[in-house]
Parts: sequence; C-alpha cells; structure tokens
Amino acid sequence: LGVLEQEVHQRENNRIQRGIRQACFPVIKTLESFDFKVIPSLRKPKILKLMQGEYIGNRENIILVGSSGVGKTHIATALGYEACRQGMRVKFYTAAGLINELLAAQQEYRLNKLEKQWLGPHLVILDELGYVPFSKVGAELLFQFCSSRYERGSLIITTNLEFPKWTEVLGDEQMTAALLDRITHNAHILNINGDSYRFKQALAKQTENV
Repeated sequence: LGVLEQEVHQRENNRIQRGIRQACFPVIKTLESFDFKVIPSLRKPKILKLMQGEYIGNRENIILVGSSGVGKTHIATALGYEACRQGMRVKFYTAAGLINELLAAQQEYRLNKLEKQWLGPHLVILDELGYVPFSKVGAELLFQFCSSRYERGSLIITTNLEFPKWTEVLGDEQMTAALLDRITHNAHILNINGDSYRFKQALAKQTENV
C-alpha cells in the first residue's frame, strides 16, 4: 500500500510539473514572494480567494489594471501557477506574442486548425496588453481569440491602460467596445495603484552600494 501511494503521489507530481512546463511561464512567481505592503491598494484577502480557483470553474475572467512595475505580471503568474498545481491546463502569452502567433498561423493557413486549440486551456494569461499598438488584422485576431473563450474558458489579462484607452491599441472603437463587453462580463477587475516595485528595488540597491 505504501509503495502504491508513493507511485500515485509521484505520478500526480509529474503531471503537475508537466502542466507547469506546458504553461510556458517566463519566470515562476508565487504569492509567497509578493510584498503586499508595497502595493496597499491590492487586497490580499481577494487574491487569496482567487487562488482557490473557483473563478476558473465559473469561467470568469480576471483583469489586472495598473501602471508598470506594480506587480500585475507577478500576481497573474502566481494565479496561473496555483491553477497548474490544482490540475488545470494553463497557457501564458504576452499579448504581442499571441498576436504574432495568430498572424503567423493566418499566413500559413493554419488558423482554422489553431482555433480548435483555443479552448484547450482552462486558463489563458494575456500579459502586457496596452504596451504596443496592434495592427488592424492583429487586433481582429485578438478579438476573435478572446470572443471564442467567452463563457467557455477563463482569461487573466494584465494591462497598463484604463478601459477608455484600449482603443489606442486596438484601433477600432466598436470592436474595442465589443471586446470589453465580453471580457468584463462576470470579471474580477483589480485596479492596482502604487509606485513601481522594481523602481523601489533599484533605489534600495543603489542606496546599499553607496
């Protein structure tokens, strides 16, 4: 019995590690390494509740809005990592990286085949939406991707832009309105305000070296 239990445990651990690799996180981040004191506008109890993963079962989205350096990617990755540990299929993209992949698939006539894979992950993380304007075709493909997952799979989106400014990167007002209507429906919207965490770290290191 002990040997069997060990084998089951090992297989479960292997499955989780395989899921983490397939998620393609750029860097593994956990909630334990996030300093909530630095970003007081972010409520820790809310994040702890989201860590339980109920939003994925309900096919709800999470949108993290805030300036650069406040920990949006850290929180998004930590949520994705925890989802992997719970046995969920997760995929991490930068918004620009996803659009490049979609554009390449379209040019190679693989888009129809790729569309079938869009609903595979329980959770898709789209990081850094808003930093780079998209082409008309790229914005349309992003809309198509997000629309396909509407009420069928969860998204976590990090962005440095307030919603009224999304037209600046998507270009088309009607499409932007339609996209926001879908992704904000039953979404957890977290506005993270504060000074750049990375900038504070850099200043602290500089002070230590003086």
